[in-house]
Amino acid sequence: MQTKAPEKHGLDRARLDRLAPFLKERYLDTGKLPHAQLLVSRNGEIVHFSSQGAAREGSDKPIDEGSIFRIASMTKPITSVAFMMLVEQGLVALDTPVHDVLPEFRDVGVYNGGGAGVPFVTRPVDAPMRMLDLLRHTSGLTYGFQNRGNVDAAYRAGKTNAGPPENWHGEADLDAFVGDLARLPLEFSPGEAWNYSESTDVLGAVVQRVSGLPLDRYFAEKIFAPLRMHDTGFSVPADKADRLTDCYAWAGPSLGRVMYDRAESSMWLRRPRLLSGGGGLVSTTLDYHRFCLMLANGGELDGARLLGRKTLDLMTMNHLPGKSDLSSLSRSLFSETTNAGVGFGLGFAVTEDVSRAMIPGSAGEFYWGGMFTTAFFVDPVEKLHMVFMTQLSPSLLYPIRRELKTLIYSSLT
Repeated sequence: MQTKAPEKHGLDRARLDRLAPFLKERYLDTGKLPHAQLLVSRNGEIVHFSSQGAAREGSDKPIDEGSIFRIASMTKPITSVAFMMLVEQGLVALDTPVHDVLPEFRDVGVYNGGGAGVPFVTRPVDAPMRMLDLLRHTSGLTYGFQNRGNVDAAYRAGKTNAGPPENWHGEADLDAFVGDLARLPLEFSPGEAWNYSESTDVLGAVVQRVSGLPLDRYFAEKIFAPLRMHDTGFSVPADKADRLTDCYAWAGPSLGRVMYDRAESSMWLRRPRLLSGGGGLVSTTLDYHRFCLMLANGGELDGARLLGRKTLDLMTMNHLPGKSDLSSLSRSLFSETTNAGVGFGLGFAVTEDVSRAMIPGSAGEFYWGGMFTTAFFVDPVEKLHMVFMTQLSPSLLYPIRRELKTLIYSSLT
């Protein structure tokens, strides 16, 4: 991978060159991470690209620019863009009630007791769930892994848990998933609080119903083909299978890092029945870089326009009720962001107050990450973005995102 001279783009080369050794010494040599790939771009040019570590266990072959990674919740911004493309066509709107497209949700209520073997008791919602609530995670839905109460316990017990990839190859497709999910109560009335959830999986079902296309086909034809993201999809085709990396999970202090999904027998080698708009995609660093370029360019890349500039402006504003931040509105035990000084837009976390976030950045910067410790951010003020790939769950194990951001921003001159 050939990079542009960082000095020509306002970056100190010596400081930028600290990134790869930092990753090697702190995370690879210690065995914390299996590998690490990092891309930094400014003014639309790649100014840093580094790849370190073995692609697969028992092999010396290192990861490279062709390596394919499971991007988990970095799927969510792509699903959000897909939805907003339909908004621009006048087919749906942000204030459209979800039940207008997914009638399964028409009679959903809010948890008011029961669970754990006792029938649920619900109360009516104070306001209908809108598409806006799916985009900003204020829907009242949750994730089974939040482990907070009887509602998420019911997610884990039933077919409504779209989070684990193991569930994507069962009997339920996206429509069946929506039907099962809508039979459970919401944790709170839509718009009342923020909770990281399966909202974006439901949004994927909306995209599928409104467009009339299967979600994977919609993504492939409307987003990946125009952006030339040729290595991104819900599964890895046979002719690219050798490029998929191994994926690991942390099993605690005694066992450490263990194999979660071995590349040669991966769950991602066959098309899933349940297409997860919340976490199902695989991609490469260079493909996701092209997605970030489109976002940074106001919805267009190399003559292919996916969104209008003002739509992207709308997506990257803070849409939390009362313009609050996540520290005051979040009920989530886990998400892919810290809370203080951070708002939420239409598919992205948005930095509102840099001093409260306590990480270098810019107001208006937007970002997200995935459960396997992948991450990206786009800073429109500095015309700067980053894509980071590795494969270790959970993402909250190490403060690597904060560290990378600090090192990258310290390189600006």
